[in-house]
Formats: sequence, structure tokens, C-alpha cells
Amino acid sequence: MPANHEPIDTVALALARAWRGGPPADDHALQGRVTSLAQAYAVQERLLAQLGVPPEGPMHWKSGGPSRSEPMRHAPLPPAGVRACGAGLEGLHLRHRWIEAEVALRIGRDVGAEEARSLTVQQAGALVDRMCVSIELVDSRWQSGRDAPALLKVADLLVHGALVLGEFVPYAPGNWAAQECRVRLGDAPPRVFTGSLGVGDPAWVLPDWMRHVTRDGAPVRQGTVVSTGTWCGLLEAQPGERVLVEFPGIGAASVQC
Repeated sequence: MPANHEPIDTVALALARAWRGGPPADDHALQGRVTSLAQAYAVQERLLAQLGVPPEGPMHWKSGGPSRSEPMRHAPLPPAGVRACGAGLEGLHLRHRWIEAEVALRIGRDVGAEEARSLTVQQAGALVDRMCVSIELVDSRWQSGRDAPALLKVADLLVHGALVLGEFVPYAPGNWAAQECRVRLGDAPPRVFTGSLGVGDPAWVLPDWMRHVTRDGAPVRQGTVVSTGTWCGLLEAQPGERVLVEFPGIGAASVQC
């Protein structure tokens, strides 16, 4: 944690107000308060505390990156926005309904910091017990929305809005390059994507994510769920529209926007 907490607290409080339905935070005024990735992650921690996440930490995360050659980024998710398949989005103050179709992984046992430090992708994948289709609704609490500075988007929980989880099934690494993903918005024909996850394999994110979660000594707890990146880019749904995501061989998830 940076020695001077005041800039971190200022940004976290502005974001917390917006998360609760207040006006969007002014990214132009606040971007000078967050000048490093460490500070952006510190804002995340302060923001989660403001949103009432229990001290033992979140059980849901998002992680990922555009490709294997680029750094992974991570964000804890407030439990109020984690919804079951078919649920609505009542009680959430969403300004946008941008859709990402994902595969979420569930960790089968506690993983401590020492173990996490040396994990390979294959070893981390062996720690997963279940997986499911998930839908992330991407949103922003910044006035500039998706055009806000990159570090401020990290601070805003990687512009997370909500996470909808389908039915969990046993984890089985498949032929991800051939995996199909179908996304249907309302009555429009489904859009089909094949092998389109930027990092190729959902388990790719796990070692870096686990090292991030355990960086202060706390374990990744058994049952923790992490979404692993979009297969469909970013699609825009309309309020009231039903979104259906299917990964043949894995399952499906839906949400009423």
C-alpha cells in the first residue's frame, strides 16, 4: 500500500458513490491520484471495503488480458452483483450493459502464497474442480466510460458491472481452439465465435491471478470463482433484453438486462 493513503481514499470514495447510484466519478480530475498499478489495486481494496465486502475477502474475481504476451489484470467482484443464471439485475446501478461471454473456473482447495509463487499453468489447472459458462456485464463509474485512463479502469474493478453464472460442471480442459461460443441478444440471430479467447486457454490466467490474490499472504480459498476473459469481445445489450450465451459441451447462461 502506498505510504500516502489520501489520494487512494479520495478515488475509492468517488467510485463508491457512483457504484451506489451517485453521479459518475470525474476521471479528468482524479487521474493524477492513481499513477501506478499498485495504487490502482489499492483503490480496489478500499472500494471493496466501502461496498461492504467481508474482511475475509471476495469469493469471485475477474482476470485476463488481450493476449498471452500482455500482462494479466485482476479485480475482486462485489457479491451483490454475482447472480444466478436467468436472474435479473435488480438493485444494481448499471449505466451500460456491455456483454462479455466467458468461462468461469472454480478452485477446488485452498492455495497458499508459497504454492502460488511457483505454479505453472498445468499445475494451476489441476487445482480447478468445476467450471461454468458466465456472462460479465461490463460497466463504468467514470464520466469518460470506456475511454477513461487504463489505471482508473483497473481501479474501478476492471469496469465490472455484474457476473452471471451458469450451472457448474466438472472441469475438463478441452480443445479450446475449436471451442464454440454462441451469443444471442434479444431476438437477433446468435453470433458465433470459435477459439476466440485472447489467451487461448482459460487456465492461462490462473498462475498470475493466484499470485495476485495471495500477494499479502492470504490464501485463494476453496470455492473461489474466477472469470477468465471474453470470447465475444464487447457486445452492447439494451435494457430489458435477454442475453443467452452457450458454450456447446460446457453449458449456457442467461440474464435479463
